Amino acid sequence: MDMAMRPRRLRTSETLRRMVRETRVSKSALIYPTFVVEGQGRQEEIPSMAGQYRYSVDKLLYKAEEMLEAGIDKMMIFGIPDHKDACGSEAYAEHGVVQQAMAALKARFPELYLIGDVCMCEYTSHGHCGILEGDYVDNDKTLPYIARIAASQAAAGADMVAPSDMMDGRVAAIRAALDEAGFVKTPIFSYAVKYASAFYGPFREAADSAPAFGDRKAYQMDWHNRREAVKEALADVAEGADLLMVKPALAYGDIISEVKAVTDVPVGAYSVSGEYSMIKTCAAHGYVDETAIMCEVAGAAFRAGADVYLTYFAKELARAMEEGRLG
Repeated sequence: MDMAMRPRRLRTSETLRRMVRETRVSKSALIYPTFVVEGQGRQEEIPSMAGQYRYSVDKLLYKAEEMLEAGIDKMMIFGIPDHKDACGSEAYAEHGVVQQAMAALKARFPELYLIGDVCMCEYTSHGHCGILEGDYVDNDKTLPYIARIAASQAAAGADMVAPSDMMDGRVAAIRAALDEAGFVKTPIFSYAVKYASAFYGPFREAADSAPAFGDRKAYQMDWHNRREAVKEALADVAEGADLLMVKPALAYGDIISEVKAVTDVPVGAYSVSGEYSMIKTCAAHGYVDETAIMCEVAGAAFRAGADVYLTYFAKELARAMEEGRLG
């Protein structure tokens, strides 16, 4: 058969396929999210997230060393305090669990890049991401608290802060608070596009952050919406966000691409707990090849336009890159 164009010619060997690959990734794009609890000697497996743990600060140091040895030098820290109250005071306490963790990690591993998740849901007695007015999260009353959390994390050693509360105006409030405290060079990685997603289920167990009543649909985005994502992303850039995040990742490749196309800042995608747990559960039953599907899901996020990828599979993806299975 006479065919001048045969696309399969470029698929004839692994060397050639890797040479012409359109989507390339590296370990430097990976961020590992992890959970820190109070106390000593604690390493508690999260039942709904096989292979993931909650660590006390002393145990977290060993985990950080393990990640650095794997080539992962960026971690996002989520805190789970023993005490919770209506205003989430442990989130901005000078000796809060995240602040202790960051100080210890920076002292031991100055090369480790630390990102603080800035939110209140893990710290409030009601499990919502802000200050309540009755049963409603009051946007404007919440902003000073969010800003205070960000500044306290920066003071404790955070290299970057990542607000995930989805309050309007939080990026501007955080930027002002950071600058006033002298952290002019601390970037803001905004969860600009965070959907009210069913994919977060395992995280709520991991972080003990399920709302005591209602849901978060009054502040997190409706997953039916696409144009709203553009509005949120542009608003956060205008307020001073240095990076933007789309969350979740797996079912939102179109949104990652859209945000990438309309903004001029780096875009991250968070492969959330539900995505991780689905892969782990299916692999445990022999339904899928865990490494293969983990790589394919990650590759899809980068193909969609992600510059940064937050994933509980960070160490495993780094190994897959070394083996030539990804990147």
